[in-house]
Formats: sequence, C-alpha cells, structure tokens
Amino acid sequence: MITHPEKVLFPEDGITKGELATYYEAIAPVMLPHLRGRPVTMERYPAGIGRQGFWQKDVSKGFPDWLERVEVPKKDGVVHHPVVTDVQSLLWTANQNTITHHVWSSRVPDLKHPDVCVFDLDPSIDDVGSVRSAAIGLRDLLEKLTLPSWIKTTGSKGFHIVVPLDGKTPIGQVARFADAVGKLFVSLAPDALTQEFSKVDRRGRIYVDTGRNGYHSTFAAAYTVRARRGAPVSAPCTWKEIERGEVEPGTFTIRNVLERVQKLGDVWGDMRRRGKTLKRPIELLAKMNA
Repeated sequence: MITHPEKVLFPEDGITKGELATYYEAIAPVMLPHLRGRPVTMERYPAGIGRQGFWQKDVSKGFPDWLERVEVPKKDGVVHHPVVTDVQSLLWTANQNTITHHVWSSRVPDLKHPDVCVFDLDPSIDDVGSVRSAAIGLRDLLEKLTLPSWIKTTGSKGFHIVVPLDGKTPIGQVARFADAVGKLFVSLAPDALTQEFSKVDRRGRIYVDTGRNGYHSTFAAAYTVRARRGAPVSAPCTWKEIERGEVEPGTFTIRNVLERVQKLGDVWGDMRRRGKTLKRPIELLAKMNA
C-alpha cells in the first residue's frame, strides 16, 4: 500500500508519489532483472525534489522483516543494504519516497566479482552532440578490446556505457581496468575529454568517470527515475538510436518510457547472457599502452 499517494514529488510537473509508484509497478518486469541481487542505495525525497533529499544505504532498523538485505562490511562496522527482488520490495522503496535507485556493479552472494563494468560520460555543459560522439568513440575503443558494450541515458546530461562481465574478475582488477581504459580514451582527445574529478579543472570537457566500479561504488539503475524536472528516466537505448541522433540523455521520462518498452521490450534484455572475461582485453590494453 502506498501512503499519501497524492503527495507531489515533482512540483513543476505535478507528478505525485502515486504516479511514481504506478510507474515502478508497471516497469518492474524489465527493471527487476537489472536490480536483483544488487545492494541498493535509495535516493529519497520525502518533501519532493524541490527540497533537500538524502541518500540511504542502511535498513537495519525500522524496516519490514520480509525485506531482503545484505550485510556489507565498512570501516567502522557494517551496512545493511536493501536488495530489491520483486514488485513488493520495489514498491516498498517507492513508498519511502525513493526516486532513484543506485546499485552496485556486483550481486549477492558474490559482491567481490562484478557482472558489469560501467563508464559514465558526464559533460560539463549541455552539449548533446559532443557527448554522443564521445559515447560512440568509447564504444569503438571497447570493441578494439574485444568488448561489446550497451548504452543507456543517465537521465541527466550524459550516458552510461556498460560492459557485461562473466563475474570472474575481482572487483579491484575491474576498477583498475576501467580506469586504464578511461586514461587511454582521454589521451585520444585531451581537449574534449578529461578524468579530472574537480569540476573547475574540467574546463568544459567531458568527464570520463570510471569510479563507478569500485567496492561500495554505485550507478543509477536501468529504468530508475532521476530527481530532476520532468522526471527523466535512466533508460537503456540502442547504439543505432545514438548514431542516428534519436536519443538524448533526457529523452525518456516517467511519462513516455512505458510506451517505448511496450513496443520494443527491454533493449538490454540479453545483456546479462553476454558477459565477457577481461583476460584478453587486459592483455590488449597493455599492448596499446606499450
């Protein structure tokens, strides 16, 4: 049961908590396969996106016994992350005013061996053409490393490029590989790309963020809503749509992505079955950097 469904969470758009919950219930068949087993950090907005929200990792106190969770060690103890397994638990997160679900790159029971490697292209300015070209360029580099990649909108200004893995490479090695790929990619176009974390040091360039691959690191889940005007969705798309200029980072929203999924299904539907080893790509990357 959704409490206070009339609560307005997106004031400029009139989108209510009830509408958000209805979206998550409807999108669940394609969203849940990408969520299952992954520790979740909930980005919650009890007073709507016009007010300060907060991120919540731990659900150790005051939460239903039936909610699946995973205990993750941290420096001074443990964190009990929720794990979304079904429609009930997805709707429970929505009832907590969770707009965005941020997930790990690995799944229980083996959190130390991720099944995806994530690259986040974050432009300093709204320049769709440049970030689209950068996405295609990164895809081409990954193909040279024998790695197929999938793409989704971030629902913000950029794109996520995701490489499915076979779950056999340790998370530290995946993180180092992603960082090395990012460095090589930036070196090919240093005037347009950067790995500078500080925004002031980016000087208008696209930030190639590889930091989504470490232990405890997260990225916005496929089909999750972002806390921005218009309720954009971080939605999977196809490389052909990117090449033809049909999709922008904010193209898909809570009010149009369901119709798309009804027509096309989940364009990431077979991604999990396509996981690759990093053994050969690591060798090829070393040769490129030699």
